[in-house]
Amino acid sequence: MAEQFPGLNEKIRDFIARQHIYFVGTAAGEGRVNVSPKGRDSLRIIDDNKVIWLNLTGSGNESAAHILDNNRMTIMFCSFDKQPLILRLYGKARAIHPRDSEWDSLLSQFEETVGARQIFELDIDLVQTSCGYAVPKYSFETERDTLKNWAEKKGPEEVEKYWRDNNVNSMDGLPTNILGDV
Repeated sequence: MAEQFPGLNEKIRDFIARQHIYFVGTAAGEGRVNVSPKGRDSLRIIDDNKVIWLNLTGSGNESAAHILDNNRMTIMFCSFDKQPLILRLYGKARAIHPRDSEWDSLLSQFEETVGARQIFELDIDLVQTSCGYAVPKYSFETERDTLKNWAEKKGPEEVEKYWRDNNVNSMDGLPTNILGDV
C-alpha cells in the first residue's frame, strides 16, 4: 500500500496540482505539535526535491517558531475525490521573510497578498504515498476570501501591528522571528 520515493515524480506533481488543501506539520523539541491546514493557491513545486509555500497572516505562527528550534516539516495532501491517496513530503524547512534578499523573487510566484508573512522552503528528503482508503469523499466548493479580505481591509501597516501583537511568539512562548528578533 505505502510507497516511498526520493523525490517528486510526474504522477505526484500532477496529484499535488489538483489539491485544494494541504496540511503542514511541525514540532519544536518541546511543547505542542502543530498541524495547520493551508489552502488558496499557496504552494509551488520548485524541483523534484523542493517546494515552497506562502504563509499568510493568521492567529498563530507556530510553524515559524518550530523550525527555528527543529527544522523538520511534513506536508500532507489527501485525496477527497474518487481515487483515494495520501501523500506526505518529509524534509527540512526554512522561513524566508519580507526582509530577506530572496523574498521578492519567491513572492513573485504567487498572487499578490497583503497578509503574506513568510515563505517556507521545504527541502524534501522523502516522499511517501499511502492508500487513503478510510479518508471520506468531499467535494470542493470554493476558496474562502475571509483572510484575504481581512488583510486587505487592515492594510500592510495594521497587518504588521497584528504580527507584533499576535505572531512574535508561539503558543509555547518560542520566538517566531517574524520581525527579525532572533
